Amino acid sequence: MKKILLFALICFTFASCGPEIYQAASFKEVKNSHKIVAIMPFEVTIESRRLPKGVTAEMVQDQQRDYGYGIQSDVYGYLLKQMSKDKYTVNFQDVSKTNSILSSYGISYEELRLKSKDEICQLLGVDAVVSGKATMSKPMSDGAAIAVGLLVGAWGSTNSVNTTITIHEGNAGDLMWKYDYAASGSVGSNRQSLTNALMRNSSKKFPYKKS
Repeated sequence: MKKILLFALICFTFASCGPEIYQAASFKEVKNSHKIVAIMPFEVTIESRRLPKGVTAEMVQDQQRDYGYGIQSDVYGYLLKQMSKDKYTVNFQDVSKTNSILSSYGISYEELRLKSKDEICQLLGVDAVVSGKATMSKPMSDGAAIAVGLLVGAWGSTNSVNTTITIHEGNAGDLMWKYDYAASGSVGSNRQSLTNALMRNSSKKFPYKKS
């Protein structure tokens, strides 16, 4: 019985709300000129009512940064698999190259949100950028559960994750496409599961997909 219960706790489930999609009227025409697209580290926010004993604000910031780069890598991996099947009209810049260029210009993870998308596109030498945000809520009052979530990536069944993936055009930095996705995860859900859920849903409407 204990083994069954343990297995149930580590299994992953997601319940999601209907997505909200925005696409600029000009994007259908603009995207035809796009050849190379970069994927940015995601902006991650972990919300909690209180931090448990032993967990500092610096630890939360580190976790947010790690998740941001991790989701970037996961999104790239997902798109790369689809690109190998010739499903997209563009190529995606290797994220290691993207991050190396940003680092060479002294742009840290925390400073990315302060840069305009057209400036980033120019620095990276790309036609557009894919970026996103993920806000993870931890409404539990149980400090131990929060500590587990922060340190090993487990998310309780009362948690919610709001994610957004966007595409900005390089010349003016205008928002061309936006996909909002809300999900709740059970204990045992992890970053890869979150990214896969986001990409499985958003890829159906992804504007660079070949018709």
